[in-house]
Amino acid sequence: MENERLDRVLEIFYRLLHGEVVSNKLIAEEYGISSKSVSRDIARINDFLAEYRELMQNAEVTYSHKDRAYILKSDEFLKNQELFALVKVILGARCFSKEDMIFIVSKLRKFTTANDRKLLDEVIRREIYHYHEVRSDCDSVINNLWRLVQCIDGKKVISVTYLKMDRSEVVRKLKPAAIMFSEYYFYLIAYAADDTQYKARYFRIDRIKNIVEHRENFQLDREHSFDEGDLREKNQFMFPGDNVRITFEFSGLSLQAVLDRLPTAKVIEQNGTKSVITAEVNYGRGIIMYLLSQGSWVKVFEPKPLVEDMLAEIRAMGERYEEK
Repeated sequence: MENERLDRVLEIFYRLLHGEVVSNKLIAEEYGISSKSVSRDIARINDFLAEYRELMQNAEVTYSHKDRAYILKSDEFLKNQELFALVKVILGARCFSKEDMIFIVSKLRKFTTANDRKLLDEVIRREIYHYHEVRSDCDSVINNLWRLVQCIDGKKVISVTYLKMDRSEVVRKLKPAAIMFSEYYFYLIAYAADDTQYKARYFRIDRIKNIVEHRENFQLDREHSFDEGDLREKNQFMFPGDNVRITFEFSGLSLQAVLDRLPTAKVIEQNGTKSVITAEVNYGRGIIMYLLSQGSWVKVFEPKPLVEDMLAEIRAMGERYEEK
């Protein structure tokens, strides 16, 4: 008899852990017991949860008068609004295949309650249906990511088969150093295995078709190790280059959008609709492309090489339109 009751308690506990709403009445009918017996089973589960409160993330079975059923509340459950925000980020990133995205979202759903799950499904169903992943040349971005993380942690020299922007295929022997995500893509930041100058190279992980791990290991001096937080703050565009301080004038509609795009940006002068901004950024093709995308709203003051690069690009653009 005690074994039967233990099996019943475990079954109820299993359902609660998986976000089910457990009806006292339905459980009583299913097992042919009284409602009081179900209540005692729930009390036994709560005793267990109280005894192992820290391990069980402060979980507790409570009675919902609205649903007329028991539900499990836990610090580990994601609230509907938290889960919705995470799913929206995953959908907006578009970096995973549709199959991988659905698999991840399905797993996340299990961390919320059954009631919240229904609402979440209603809200994101259409967006999942119309989801379009960015083109990928590798079998699995997720698998590539994890393998590269392990190589970085183990300081393993690797060779990658890589598709360049012009779609030509090359093989590069590398010392992997860091991984970053920016605008739809994950990037591997690495040094060429034979590079004594330690010039950082950027590789889109979705273009890495094959990874070979060598028996060689490497060590990076502190000056050549990457601080991902510092890198994200100064390089928003995933083009390699040196850190420089730039100063430019912005007269567009949304100053805040520029400050958000360049985390190190500060307004040092303001006159009506014109703002003079300074920022420490990674000087490469990316910052030039971004500033040019603001059109006549931006005028760069310094450094001089950036001013010259901007002018050269603007002239080249004008010449393209003058061509017959």
